[in-house]
Amino acid sequence: MARSLEQRARRIPVVNVSAITIPDAPAFPRVNSDVAASAKLAVNYFLGCGFHHFAYLGLIGLEYAVRQQTTFVNAVNKAGGKSCVREDQTHDGVQTPDWNLRIGELAGWLKSLLKLVAIFTWSGGREIIHACHAIGLRVPEEVAVLSGSDDFLCDMSRVPISAVQSACENIGNEAAALLHWLMRGCKPPKQPMIIPPLRVVTRQSTDTLAICDSHMAKALGFIRENAAHQINVQNVAQYAGISRRLLEKKLKSLLDRSPAEHIRQPQRDRAKQLLLETSLSIEKISDIAGFGSPDHMTYIFRNKFKTTPLRYRHEAQGRATQANLSRSSRR
Repeated sequence: MARSLEQRARRIPVVNVSAITIPDAPAFPRVNSDVAASAKLAVNYFLGCGFHHFAYLGLIGLEYAVRQQTTFVNAVNKAGGKSCVREDQTHDGVQTPDWNLRIGELAGWLKSLLKLVAIFTWSGGREIIHACHAIGLRVPEEVAVLSGSDDFLCDMSRVPISAVQSACENIGNEAAALLHWLMRGCKPPKQPMIIPPLRVVTRQSTDTLAICDSHMAKALGFIRENAAHQINVQNVAQYAGISRRLLEKKLKSLLDRSPAEHIRQPQRDRAKQLLLETSLSIEKISDIAGFGSPDHMTYIFRNKFKTTPLRYRHEAQGRATQANLSRSSRR
């Protein structure tokens, strides 16, 4: 706090890349990850795994964690999840909470949840897994855990934890550009710069499908494992050992979408990411994303987004340029 006040008094340019806000502290310009977008990404990820019961473990006292929790709960309810339970641990806004003092309470909460349950948390994944181990709950077979913080400790947990991957490189680049702007004596922006997350990194803590139907578990697993390959509904039905018609009926009942739509969703998401973040050709992107040909990718984009892949890229780049100009004008 004292150092922040000193920096402000000396008019030293500062850019905050943390979402943490401290009461009465100077409001430095910020470049942060979009925690609301990460919550929506988590819900879509869990739905794709077939979960119906959800929970969020949050931290009282952290504004951005509360915002993420609210977005997660609303997204689950909007998607028709059967249940979504919240649990809050106290936090003073500055120091890291001593989770170990509340493992017993956390274990009691976990016992009360309907199984199979998908839990999203800002940074309490290791504690959830520790509590599950203490009371004999299996991860991910009974409790799937996804962290909103892509921490290297996720790899070091007793059970490696799946996490939402933040666009750290983009945040760093934008923060450096903003700092350069401030060092030139320009005015800081009035609003923080929010950078959306990249994707969910799947590790052992969510590497399961919450499906009791063995045929559907095989079908969804096959789709997930072959998202970047050219597969069709008949391939999925054959692998699952059921007819195409039965596959369509079961998937419609389970996830309210057709097999073709479930196959195309990750392909479209991957294609959009590559269009926005790379300069790869449409032909190369169609191959990487699993469409097979640029013509087929174009057909899917026209049908779903009412535009072509190339126009989608140009329009997205135009919006980004406009946003940069807008931010510059606010500075």
